[in-house]
Amino acid sequence: MEGSSIDFLRLLNSDLSLKILSILDDPSDVVRVASVSHTWRQFVIASGFSKSLCLRLFPETSSAIKAIEENNVIECLGFNTTGSVDVEQLKKNHRVYAFLASGLAPSLTTDCIVEAISASSTDHFPEENIRHTLEPREIVDGMLSYWSSMGESNPEMHETLTFKLVSKLCFITEINIQPSQELFEDDFPIFSAKAVQFRMGRVREPQQERFLLGDYKAGRRSIEDHVVWTYTSEKFPMVQENRLQKFKLPEPVLAIGGLLQIELFGGVQLDWDDLYYLCVSYVQVVGRPLTNEFVADLIDNSGKCVLKYNRKEAIGNDSDASEDDLAVLGVSCAFTDLVLSHNMSEDQCDIQEPPIPNQ
Repeated sequence: MEGSSIDFLRLLNSDLSLKILSILDDPSDVVRVASVSHTWRQFVIASGFSKSLCLRLFPETSSAIKAIEENNVIECLGFNTTGSVDVEQLKKNHRVYAFLASGLAPSLTTDCIVEAISASSTDHFPEENIRHTLEPREIVDGMLSYWSSMGESNPEMHETLTFKLVSKLCFITEINIQPSQELFEDDFPIFSAKAVQFRMGRVREPQQERFLLGDYKAGRRSIEDHVVWTYTSEKFPMVQENRLQKFKLPEPVLAIGGLLQIELFGGVQLDWDDLYYLCVSYVQVVGRPLTNEFVADLIDNSGKCVLKYNRKEAIGNDSDASEDDLAVLGVSCAFTDLVLSHNMSEDQCDIQEPPIPNQ
């Protein structure tokens, strides 16, 4: 729209232009707008559309991400505290939030658990093993489906259930647990805990992850010596009711490493043998996973991280692809409607929509 064409950005004032463009609700639309002309690109970058749209669509990203590293260069997300934001920082933010928005699942999912790993104890294995907590139905093939701890005489008992998440990077917003009720006893006892706490983390030695998870899979041993927990929640009270009890985290948490542990505290219900048991029928984790193109490096034990975008992971191990192809295809995968010319500086980037495929 440059040259003799009419550019409405030159005809309208900036406030009205901002109001019109704020209607956009798809990250790819921001990319298209920025590709119209040099003037439009400058306007989109200066206005921070990528950031505002990303935070509007995915508000959980605001408190968890410190940086994205692309091409081995750390791209900080924070603005200058003086309020004077230079052009280069705005360009970085535009690119960073565009990649981030493209890598997040479009909606929250309740299927953030991919498999059960281990329980600290199991009463009858495998009939009452942790795998049953992934089944939402209370009765399967005429049998109750649940996990049960071993019995304890001390009501201040403590048990853990460990799960593998669907992605190494997930924004977790809510964890829901349904205690198990014994339907075949006269008083229909419910074996809930008094309180619950959540931990998220990773395997201590990544190269051993495949062997560890296979070794402990749905078993009865602890994996505590082999994991690092980067987040621990507050304790939430549980009630002795046979329903899906929802525990919303104070703010969304970026689970780094793909492990979730549920800690159950205190027995309430005595069984016929005068022992306390903890029984869980179903576990559900609500969140938003990131695609595999993103990896996170921990900065310290506080859980702060540098989020990295891996161009090559976006297209897989293509041995025939050149370095130029890897760069172009990597960005195209992150934004399927974006083509970025390689071998150009940031100021020379030619961003344009791909050709419309033949119908």
